[in-house]
Amino acid sequence: MTGKHKARGDAAKAALGSGGRFKALSKKLKAKGVKDPDALAASIGRKKYGARKMAAMSAAGRTSTA
Repeated sequence: MTGKHKARGDAAKAALGSGGRFKALSKKLKAKGVKDPDALAASIGRKKYGARKMAAMSAAGRTSTA
């Protein structure tokens, strides 16, 4: 199957809301020398998904990893 998402390589990413994407972005930012990579990753996520959806994903990530 060669859907548009498969072609971009999105299949290799973690499921949305699992926290895997956040951790990967935070790790990448830390490697670039960002002072507080978690805060920057959260800011990027809020801009992309909105505050309400980010809060919901954060809550889901906390309950699934706890």
